[in-house]
Amino acid sequence: MPPTLGALIRTPRLRLRLLTGQERLHRRVEWVAVSELTDPTPYLAGGELVLTTGVRWAEELPDLRAYVRRLAERDIAGLGFGAHVIFDRTPAELCEAAEEFGVALVEVARETPFIAVGKEVSRLLAEEEYEGLTRAFTAQRELTRAALSGAEAVVHRLARELGGWVLLLDPDGSVRRASPLSAAEHARRLVAELPRLRGSGPRAGASVVSGGTRVALQPLSAGRRVLGFLAVGGLEDFGSEDRTLVNAAVSLLSLEMERPTNERGAELGPGVLAALFDGALDPGHPGATSLRRVLPAEPVVVAAARAPIPQGPLPEGLLATDTALPTGGSSIGNVEVMAGSLLLAPADMVDRLPEVFDEFFGGAVGLSEPVDYPDLPAARSQAERALAAAVDQGRGLLCSEELPGGLLGLADTPAGLRLAEDLLAPIGRRRNGTELLASLRAYLAASGRWDAAAERLGVHRHTLRYRMKRVRELLPGDLDDPDHRVELWIALRVRERRG
Repeated sequence: MPPTLGALIRTPRLRLRLLTGQERLHRRVEWVAVSELTDPTPYLAGGELVLTTGVRWAEELPDLRAYVRRLAERDIAGLGFGAHVIFDRTPAELCEAAEEFGVALVEVARETPFIAVGKEVSRLLAEEEYEGLTRAFTAQRELTRAALSGAEAVVHRLARELGGWVLLLDPDGSVRRASPLSAAEHARRLVAELPRLRGSGPRAGASVVSGGTRVALQPLSAGRRVLGFLAVGGLEDFGSEDRTLVNAAVSLLSLEMERPTNERGAELGPGVLAALFDGALDPGHPGATSLRRVLPAEPVVVAAARAPIPQGPLPEGLLATDTALPTGGSSIGNVEVMAGSLLLAPADMVDRLPEVFDEFFGGAVGLSEPVDYPDLPAARSQAERALAAAVDQGRGLLCSEELPGGLLGLADTPAGLRLAEDLLAPIGRRRNGTELLASLRAYLAASGRWDAAAERLGVHRHTLRYRMKRVRELLPGDLDDPDHRVELWIALRVRERRG
């Protein structure tokens, strides 16, 4: 859901009341700016929801008409007034000015801290970004699946995902594929740009205008050799998700055009193997006959190694690709990674794998349980989790079946412990932190039933209520939010399992 003014108004816990600007509820809120300045416009970029209590208006009411006019000229998303702080109600002059200049005016209840509004906008922005990434990931998977059927399928899928037109051009500018067919008319206008683009190097790109529409032009290359060009046009807005999808298509089409025929041959490229591990390719697809010929028979196992693929041939039946693996360390919003390898082997080779890993990789290796190809992404997760545990325990080869199961098992890692400690730190740092953490655990274990939780702790329920009031004050999240309660419970359990 995008962070619009209407989305905030419809959030019950914020207790916002729209006073003016019904027609502006669709307006996107880029950020929340809290300001008590009589002229905050020098510090605004436009698109903000400006929040104020009018604390400086108590002694002398400013020219509210001029105040709102300046905000309107700055193109803010809306103005929020904190009622019952300095003024018992939102000043009538403010409402009249907001109505005159078309500014959405929102009354913020006394019970709602301004930071809660800011957090909700931040949450909606993060949710929107996640939804965009999910859409882009799904589109890339569909694009990779289309590659099983050749360049034409990739071009058609790309045009469908972008909602525009796509051209695949040979090095001389002649049309190899077009979607829709009418897009071929743009080719003659683009030919003049190709020599300049070819001379700029294989990684260069260009943005040109053809027939009144902006066109993104990308070379398809192998090393320094240009194999052709990809042109994309007809888009109203070319965003980061679109660029990511085009870059994926460039990689797939470069591989496709490098082959003299549509036959995939006997070699399985690392890009195809990586797509298998991600679940983007299905060996059971009707167009994957040649792919099935070079893959081990099911069931198979996945191994994750903290070492790059060695030089020279691997033992027969073993396939490998380089990848980025989590190190086990983490920081806020970021997971540290290092170069490593993912390997695929037939399950009947498991008994020989320890010797193979010692010879070719050394160090820590995580091994999944035997799976069929549809479960390969899950097997990859098992292998990476086993690798993290092997590193943590100073082991060599570690099988995932030796690890605890369930969601708690997934969280029971060094990174999981650090995240748990960070989440509980506001409580744990207090002098009576142990007592508060125990109260929180009892409260969650009893599903919020005061009598049951107090009995478990051996305290009076009023004592527990006092402690939980303190816990609520210390925690950054809302204890009434079921997602937050689950996070806290898992954090407490991970902490206990790690002693």
